[in-house]
Amino acid sequence: NLAAAIAFASVAQPMFGMLNGRIGFGIAIASSDTLSRFNAPKISPIRMRPVGLRRLHGGRDVVMQASNAAHSASKGVEMPSRKHFISNIIEDDLQSGKHKTIRTRFPPEPNGYLHIGHAKSICLNFGIAKEYGGLTNMRFDDTNPEKEEREYVDSILRDVRWLAGGSEQAPDPWDGPVRYASDYFDLLFQCAVYLVQQGKAYVCGLTAEEMRAHRGSLTEPGRESPYRDRPAEESLRLLHEMRAGAHPDGALTLRARIDMASPNMNLRDPAIYRIRRAAHVMTADKWCVYPMYDFAHCVSDAAEGITHSLCTLEFEDHRPLYDWFLDQLAGSGLVAWRPRQIEFSRLHLQHTVLSKRKLIQLVAGGHVTGWSDPRLPTLAGVRRRGFTPAALRLF
Repeated sequence: NLAAAIAFASVAQPMFGMLNGRIGFGIAIASSDTLSRFNAPKISPIRMRPVGLRRLHGGRDVVMQASNAAHSASKGVEMPSRKHFISNIIEDDLQSGKHKTIRTRFPPEPNGYLHIGHAKSICLNFGIAKEYGGLTNMRFDDTNPEKEEREYVDSILRDVRWLAGGSEQAPDPWDGPVRYASDYFDLLFQCAVYLVQQGKAYVCGLTAEEMRAHRGSLTEPGRESPYRDRPAEESLRLLHEMRAGAHPDGALTLRARIDMASPNMNLRDPAIYRIRRAAHVMTADKWCVYPMYDFAHCVSDAAEGITHSLCTLEFEDHRPLYDWFLDQLAGSGLVAWRPRQIEFSRLHLQHTVLSKRKLIQLVAGGHVTGWSDPRLPTLAGVRRRGFTPAALRLF
């Protein structure tokens, strides 16, 4: 029960740490007073109760603290943020003079509605910037036109206003205009040209299947592409031909020239640009080549002056590539800022589907009444169910 999960979260979280995860759950009827504290729907008055709570030293104090925090959140009183390793990094950067202020960003891909898992990133990026007097940019990672729609852009903006700003009608909680990776397509292409000119990238004629075969494995090094030593002048000509639409989709790819024997497979000559004829939600048919996320990510961060680029933990192995691109572009005069990528753990809920791909299947298959169906863990769904932004921020 989603209501039970959110209502109980502030109690369960400290218990998990103190009991090393050895705790069971029973079901108990929640009082109307308990439900009112969370502003949860009263049509399903159920909450989870920890089994074996009597074994928890100081358990009553933990429960009371969590209950008081939830009550404050329901009244619109923001609780102080917890100190964590990202806070320590930011404080060190400010105290050392490395940064005078901080700037974060929330960069979702507009290929579906946001769900509870995204709430953690929203709260972290907007919350930590606010805590230290900084700013947050709202930027869409719109580099995959085949899966992106205007409906998703509008819904994401609505959800971020609601969660970070307090209501759907709240003033924009982000700094300046809404930004898009596509705003930097010209800059990104110039950066790609520079990498080719410096011998750091080449146009490859391998198919996607051949590239996978050449990539190697975790125990075996990759094999170099037969096009890896293509002269820079030839690669530059082919890159401009790719942009002009002279080659079919998938025929050519621009790849970074790094190290095919690297133990980090992300550094084995990753793709930077691919040919894809698809109408873009923002640029329409202007482009037929699109940058890959790893390339667009770091360049967009640098262009916007992002100080701390906060990503979920699956991007930890991508950080060396993030830094490699910025190192190679340092002398180009195209990007002058040097952001830092920091990873944090993503949010998972047991027995809850938080996969966009699977949520899209539920919506497209007619199994639910749309993205705002209250049975879904989307932000639109839990908002329709009756949860408040303060309750989700506390969660």
